[in-house]
Amino acid sequence: MKSYLSLIPISAKVHRRQNRMTLLCIIFAVFLVTAVFSMADMSVRMETARLLAKHGSQALENMIGSAAVQNYFLLAAALFVLILIAGVLMISSSINSNVAQRTKFFGMMRCIGMSRQQIIRFVRLEALNWCETAIPIGVLLGIGITWALCGVLRYLVGEEFSNIPLFGISLIGIVSGILVGIITVLIAAGSPAKRAAKVSPVTAVSGNSEAANHANHALHTRFFKIETALGIHHAVSNKKNLILMTGSFALSIILFLSFTVVIEFVGCIMPQSSNTADIKISGSDASNSVDSALLNKLEGMDGVKRVFARRNLSDVPAEVGKDNSRSERIDLVSYSNFDLDCLTKDKLLKEGSDIGKVYGNSKYVLAVCGKNDSLEAGDVLKANGQKLTIAGTLKYNPFSSDGSLDEKITLITSDETFTRLTGISDYSLVLIQTSKDATNKNVAAIRGVVNENGTLSDLRDQRTANTYIAFVLFVYAFLAIITLVTVLNIMNSISMSVSAKIKQYGAMRAVGMDERQVTKMIAAEAFTYAVSGCAVGCTVGLLVSKLLYDYLITAHYSYAVWSIPAVPLVIILLFVIAAAIAAVYAPAKRIQNMAVTDTINEL
Repeated sequence: MKSYLSLIPISAKVHRRQNRMTLLCIIFAVFLVTAVFSMADMSVRMETARLLAKHGSQALENMIGSAAVQNYFLLAAALFVLILIAGVLMISSSINSNVAQRTKFFGMMRCIGMSRQQIIRFVRLEALNWCETAIPIGVLLGIGITWALCGVLRYLVGEEFSNIPLFGISLIGIVSGILVGIITVLIAAGSPAKRAAKVSPVTAVSGNSEAANHANHALHTRFFKIETALGIHHAVSNKKNLILMTGSFALSIILFLSFTVVIEFVGCIMPQSSNTADIKISGSDASNSVDSALLNKLEGMDGVKRVFARRNLSDVPAEVGKDNSRSERIDLVSYSNFDLDCLTKDKLLKEGSDIGKVYGNSKYVLAVCGKNDSLEAGDVLKANGQKLTIAGTLKYNPFSSDGSLDEKITLITSDETFTRLTGISDYSLVLIQTSKDATNKNVAAIRGVVNENGTLSDLRDQRTANTYIAFVLFVYAFLAIITLVTVLNIMNSISMSVSAKIKQYGAMRAVGMDERQVTKMIAAEAFTYAVSGCAVGCTVGLLVSKLLYDYLITAHYSYAVWSIPAVPLVIILLFVIAAAIAAVYAPAKRIQNMAVTDTINEL
């Protein structure tokens, strides 16, 4: 052996099973960054091709300053940082446990003359040795998933993604993946390397360092049985490991709550309404000039899935306020039964609204409040001399581009109520939802039927449903992978923690602790990590959620108000509890299947 560094590949082969989780963490970190930056690069190439086709070569000069390009890479950079943090926490925890299991090995190296600096160098180079296998696998997986995602976006989502490259190789993505792999491993190996170097040769050769971490006072058994108290002590006695494990749990909660806000933000900028139309037929000057008989003609045509229409009348005299003491001008809009159903389906009504009263020829309406007016369900007003009762109010103004309130009150009525109030039977707007197999020929036929009855606008190229679905799926896939790695890391770390204390468990079983008590002790340790992680994750996660919501949503959509995301919070907490339960099973079973003599003699 020419150098102590020659032990690195030998050690890697001997501890191949223990190193699997660390390798997996590095692979996932590299894979995620490679995929994220590669997708950003493919999106920029798609945007470049679009601008070139639309504006010619001059578009290239404006690409650097393009908001779309900046947004793609800002998002990628933010994900890079999050993945880096997650990777450091997970890999540090794994390496810490790995070092704890091999304390005797490092002690022997110290005894034969290896200095502390050489121990640190050994651990760091051993970690970098894992990169030789993990980084190429992660890069290849990243390229493969990028090709798959591009194929899905191009052929299944289509529309604005129809020009995205299919089998592009992104140098930015590959370099970013390699960098995150190396940087993550170097940062993660720092603390375990110093920990290995600090162990004295005498302590290391005598067993393992975990045995030296005795409690300096009696364990509190007033509230817990001895096995539960021991499990909690095992978790809190190693502060660094407690921080890393708590961070692993907390990070998954923080990421989940943060990305829930991102999905809500996308829902604001790309609202997905059930009554979104593909074709719009407008009356001249927004008047009610579209013949009502047109609807019957359109309903039976090829390519038409659904037809619904609206009437409107502006500046209607009304008496509002307490005892109808204030005269104002309001707007009236009629909704068909389908439109009214969509308000409920899309959850646009404020709490306390009763939309069932609005259907048919009734004296009830829905209200979109004006900036200076505050209406609630049960309020009464007069419009065109007829008394109307507010059955409910909307959360925001569906007739403005950003949901902001107008100066005037807008009342939404049923078709029958509108005709009774105004005597108008024709429509100002006819909306058509087309079937999936609708063709340009079908749209041309619809245009021919409209003729002079109105102005037809083809809105099919403005659909955002597929883009929204693609983005949401991407976010949830990202969260699923991060969460999966977190779970595997938790399970591996608890398993390795048990392995590091195997002699202690053997001694406890030798003095009478049964298998059930051992399982409870391991469970107490796991749930100590889970409880501390949930406490930190919920506190920080809700704070980050509120800050993100205010910055991304409330600042641009004044009607939006942050509230505690109860459903996402319950989901992620249940998931954390399930992960902790799963983490207990394997090490507990391994302890139960080992003979007492084996655990006592285990090194």
